[in-house]
Amino acid sequence: MSNVVQSSSSESTSPSAGRHGSTNIVGVGAVTGYGWGTKHLWDGFLLGESAVKLVTGLEGYVTGGQAYISQVPDEGDRHDGPSRFMRSVRFSAREAVTDALARGWKPGPVVGLIHSLEKGDVELWSEFYRSGDSRIRPKMWVNMMPSTCLTMVMKEFDFHGPTMSVSAMCASANAGMITAKSWLDSGIASDVILLATDLSGIPQHLRAFNDLGAMVLNTPAFDGSRPFQEGSRGFVGGEAAVAMVLSSKAAGSYASVLGGGMTMDGYHSTAVAPDLTEMFRCFQLAIDASGIDPGDVAYLNAHGPGTALCDAAEMKVLDELFPAAHGIFSVKPLVGHCQSAAAAVETLATLYSFQTGFIPAPPQVAPGHPKLVNGRTPRVPGLTVKSSLGLGGYNTAVVIAEPDEAPGD
Repeated sequence: MSNVVQSSSSESTSPSAGRHGSTNIVGVGAVTGYGWGTKHLWDGFLLGESAVKLVTGLEGYVTGGQAYISQVPDEGDRHDGPSRFMRSVRFSAREAVTDALARGWKPGPVVGLIHSLEKGDVELWSEFYRSGDSRIRPKMWVNMMPSTCLTMVMKEFDFHGPTMSVSAMCASANAGMITAKSWLDSGIASDVILLATDLSGIPQHLRAFNDLGAMVLNTPAFDGSRPFQEGSRGFVGGEAAVAMVLSSKAAGSYASVLGGGMTMDGYHSTAVAPDLTEMFRCFQLAIDASGIDPGDVAYLNAHGPGTALCDAAEMKVLDELFPAAHGIFSVKPLVGHCQSAAAAVETLATLYSFQTGFIPAPPQVAPGHPKLVNGRTPRVPGLTVKSSLGLGGYNTAVVIAEPDEAPGD
């Protein structure tokens, strides 16, 4: 059997064939609070221990001068850039491309790149504004631009396809995934490197989220952030840089992305629209674009920030659109809320479940939804819907299936 399979809705009889054919995730890379490299993330999921730790030195911004956050360590190759942001982008991209090549991926003629982000390199920009200097060295100024690290990634691998950034607040990574799939389906690109980066866990942002009432700063993850459980007070902070290689070819595939949907509430700068009309329409768009039966959905890999409004909305979606689903889970207590990289690092949790047969859910610590997955649990067959909701009413949902072809077939 050939190790390269071109999937299309007209040729495939697989139940995972979407309207435009599958988009395959064939390589992954990750920098998270667990450490630099996907292996550290896999190990964190295996052990079920949270990457959220107590960070000190925040005097003047946070009460008590400390907060719980899953923060990316200040490591990486200094040749990749002067900041954690640049180094993590390039590291994750390099790991994903290397992984994809090792799994049998052969780049097509037009490899594009999409970067999902909200704020960019906040540390470099903060230093720039605090310095008070009227002039800055041109090279440093260029490094502050979010476009520069993308240029360096494309240069490193000699890729020359379309390159752009996508921003949809905390739903940015799902928005990037849906955009990448549209490029593959339309022929704009033969392959896409999808990046999602958020290293914005600086004191100013932590304080702002805390003042908003959404983030829990002074409590360990499992005590303060309890998605779909009683007593949850919100989310804990997180940082991550994730990369995925996407291809229409199935060689070495971790998973197939069948389709997705995006809508906007257009209701309030922070609150979910109470009628949930646009949120439900988003999920229905994902169902339609994927060509699936909702009864085939086994899990909702939820946004699940632990806030009352968002958790209640997603539980209602689960109960009404996917009543036959086996479970719902959110890994935010493990990895923290990684903002624009949230959906990407959470998608890796689904890939982990496909690879190992276990859902890497955090342990349940309080009464909750009857279908809440409690801790690392054997996975039942079926599709996974990955939802991600952005501050201000950004709704996204992506349908993910097990790969059509395993490595080496």
